[in-house]
Amino acid sequence: MIQTASKLMTLDEFLDWYPDGYGRFELYDGVVVEMQPTGTHERVGGFLALKQGIEIERLGLPYFIPRQCIIKPIDSDKSGFIPDVVVLDENALEAEPMWKKRSVITKGETVRLVIEVVSTNWQDDYLIKLAEYEKLGIPEYWVVDYLGLGGRRYIGNPKQPTISVYQLVEDEYSVSQFRGNERIESVTFPELNLTAEQVFKVGK
Repeated sequence: MIQTASKLMTLDEFLDWYPDGYGRFELYDGVVVEMQPTGTHERVGGFLALKQGIEIERLGLPYFIPRQCIIKPIDSDKSGFIPDVVVLDENALEAEPMWKKRSVITKGETVRLVIEVVSTNWQDDYLIKLAEYEKLGIPEYWVVDYLGLGGRRYIGNPKQPTISVYQLVEDEYSVSQFRGNERIESVTFPELNLTAEQVFKVGK
């Protein structure tokens, strides 16, 4: 992550500034941060998007995976996150006030699933985004820590590659973790046939 702008921005200012077709940036409390994912990180994200897309098509669900969109926290106009993978509900988009012009999601019910692939800035995924996605009411959130970078309180000791699946239960996230040949359990895609090790192999 590289901080790029010295002036604090609102989300609207950030969207006006965002360079079309160049780079990937997020906004944290008014600070613009350039994301610099590795090739392996992008490969893992692409693999997961492919697997979700296959399920969407196979089941004929009214969902889609945008190339890129920004998720706005519920109580801030100075932050905006770009998930590695996000599954959106087409039927909910009409109620999104910023979608058509800005590709911004403001309502948790529009999102079926968010996936963040962990990088060196793992605190963002396990702390900041987890809390914001929970407050928004996003029903399912995956943290894919294919290198085992997260803190021991999140992935255990000794640290090891882990996929943490957070599911909303009575407005709070409950977590299940998957490693090795365990099949990832998803409420959004209950028939998904994918193990943690299949994901980790892509990241090697």
